[in-house]
Amino acid sequence: MSKSIVLTGITTTGTPHLGNYAGAIRPAINASKDEQVRPFYFLADYHALIKCSEPARVKQSSLEIAATWLALGLDTENAVFYRQSDVPEILELTWMLTCVTAKGLMNRAHAYKAAVAENEETEGNDPDKGITMGLFSYPVLMAADILMFNANKVPVGRDQIQHIEMARDIASRFNHIYGEHFVLPEAVLDDNAATLLGLDGRKMSKSYNNTIPLFEPEKKLRKLINKIKTNSLEPGEPKDPEGCTLFGIYQAFANPYELNAIRARYAEGIAWGEMKQVLFEKINDEIAPARERYEALLQAPRHIEEQLQLGAEKARAISRPFIQQLREAVGIAPIAGS
Repeated sequence: MSKSIVLTGITTTGTPHLGNYAGAIRPAINASKDEQVRPFYFLADYHALIKCSEPARVKQSSLEIAATWLALGLDTENAVFYRQSDVPEILELTWMLTCVTAKGLMNRAHAYKAAVAENEETEGNDPDKGITMGLFSYPVLMAADILMFNANKVPVGRDQIQHIEMARDIASRFNHIYGEHFVLPEAVLDDNAATLLGLDGRKMSKSYNNTIPLFEPEKKLRKLINKIKTNSLEPGEPKDPEGCTLFGIYQAFANPYELNAIRARYAEGIAWGEMKQVLFEKINDEIAPARERYEALLQAPRHIEEQLQLGAEKARAISRPFIQQLREAVGIAPIAGS
């Protein structure tokens, strides 16, 4: 029985933070060791160009993210770990898919509609002001990422479900015109995935500038945790763990026994300063070994590049023959055999 293909794209426009780790990276690292599936993980550097026009930032982010996943123990023997731009067949497939994708489908994409709505709120502005074709059509590129390897499952957050549905629509249209070539992917939602709050109590996000970078040195990590917003309840006053940023982050790192113990201490009125110390120690204990490996990897970019190239070779062993098959299907082929 062939293994199920599970594919995950990783954005390359920033430094990974605790929210990324608890919600997506840690589960994916664990999944990379599952021999019952064939996991594909890629650095989505072409996607990064949609949001970021700073070449140094895209390059640095690619380095940091690759180092992060390797430091955390990604199984590169079982998983295919590659950079999107190292598989040129993906862009060729993007054009083939673009030619069967209805503009009306792209008009309904959440990101495009949100950008139009924002423009329309400003009186007198063109609804499409500042909207690039990259933003408008990136669901097609995302579909190509998925369909290039006929991924069966794509783990996503709820805000990305629409893109998997679009990929299914595009694949179905292509299959209808040119024959059955693509598997229809399924979105996989993990309702147990942690969503952490940031320093200010809102969802931890780079756009809010409220994140705790994953591999901050110990002193900086402690300082950031000490900045987490709390209420004014004094030591000894019972506190409610529900909705508490400190407890929510602790929950993502602790086992059930530790959680019950902390709940009891909340009821007893643990001081916020003490809870912040507990949280710092818990996070640091889990992250410290990987932090050392991460720092070492940043000093060895050639090793990271070698790992990405090995992954690209595995990916292209699939993409090269498949794109030839698709070329034949659409009529792009030699007029006469040799």
